Amino acid sequence: MPYTHTLRVRYGECDQQGVVFNPNYMVYMDDAGENWVSSLAPKGNFLELGWDWMVVRSVIEWQGPAHHGETLSIEVAIVRYGSTSVELGYVGTVAGRPVFKARSTCVSVRVGTTEKFQTPEHIKNLLGPAEPWDVPL
Repeated sequence: MPYTHTLRVRYGECDQQGVVFNPNYMVYMDDAGENWVSSLAPKGNFLELGWDWMVVRSVIEWQGPAHHGETLSIEVAIVRYGSTSVELGYVGTVAGRPVFKARSTCVSVRVGTTEKFQTPEHIKNLLGPAEPWDVPL
């Protein structure tokens, strides 16, 4: 089951056309992922799980605008596990209207380092099974 993160689009996040400036979708994705994984940690901080991740690749497919003041809902879930990586899928909507789809490949790293290591089983169990989403490769 995907986790849903919601946020209100702020004025400063929009470009001259009055829509969310495209790099902000990466910030939104990062917030959604952090909030999701932190919601699974006993004290609400994902770092206490002994695991961190670094994004190494992202693909975003823009589908429609999000404007200042609108509420953007972002669903996030695992779409694939590798031995040292996880792929997160994202679907963003405003009142059910498609805004973006995205996919990020992240490598598991030891907390406080950039040292890659195998994704722990307890993390895979927390995040749940991979979802067969139609998100960009």
